[in-house]
Amino acid sequence: MEDISLAAAWDKIGNMLEYSIRLIPNLILGIIVFVIFWIIARIFRTIVRKIAQTRKKSRNVGLVFGRLAQGGIIILGILVAATIVFPSFQPADLLNTLGIGGVAIGFAFRDVLQNFLAGILILLTEPFQIDDQIVFKGFEGTVERIQTRATIIRTYDGRRVVIPNAELFTNSVTVNTAHEQRRLQYDFGIGYGDDIAKTKRLILEVLNGNEDIVNHPAPEVLVVELADCTINLRARWWINPPNRAEALDSRDRVLEEVCNTLVGHGIDLPFPTQQILFHDQTEETDGDRTRQREGWPAGKVAMDQS
Repeated sequence: MEDISLAAAWDKIGNMLEYSIRLIPNLILGIIVFVIFWIIARIFRTIVRKIAQTRKKSRNVGLVFGRLAQGGIIILGILVAATIVFPSFQPADLLNTLGIGGVAIGFAFRDVLQNFLAGILILLTEPFQIDDQIVFKGFEGTVERIQTRATIIRTYDGRRVVIPNAELFTNSVTVNTAHEQRRLQYDFGIGYGDDIAKTKRLILEVLNGNEDIVNHPAPEVLVVELADCTINLRARWWINPPNRAEALDSRDRVLEEVCNTLVGHGIDLPFPTQQILFHDQTEETDGDRTRQREGWPAGKVAMDQS
């Protein structure tokens, strides 16, 4: 009985080896076919990307089409290779299996599919593009890549931030480089005894004399607040291009020149002051609130320090 079982086992092993040997040519041919499809998919994606890069308006659409086409060609190659390796395999059977388990797969990869669809919509609707400078929550930087799963930005201090596309698509994003020009502003506080009209004229002279500031729209200076110790004037000017580096350089030059100009013309730039009174709690009137005022005994000269 044991001999019969052992012989049957050897027969099965022999059949498996024979089947594997017969399968080797099909396996090699299937691998070759898949590699050919993979190479075709890469070439097709590269061609579409190069064509899209020549047209800025269709660049993101080209990326979407290229990625989808690449994925479709690779899937087709897998199906053709599987048919070659396993002649009894039918693609329709795989589709039926995926249809049955599609719901479970959808729940398991819900976040992945959500980010994928959001990435496709971002590439199609183009709320921002590659090389745009954006602000999202606590992150600010330049868009390096827009993938189907996430968007990668490079912060101004050289760090990489990977943001899921679903969050970008469902939340507010500030695109600083969406338009050719960008407005900057800064509030200057002057004293109540200073000439407002003269101060406006001096600030405008600085703004109009700056080569980096555009003339249309023209710079302007407005009174925005009568604060506790200052009259606040808001200077507003436009720059082109609207990049972060240009914005910082323009602000630096404007603030330096305006400060030097106002001080040179005797315009006061006051700052808040604070007086602190110290009371050592050793006077004989301590505790008698009827004989004290503002922290020191009534009728006596207080020593104040600031």
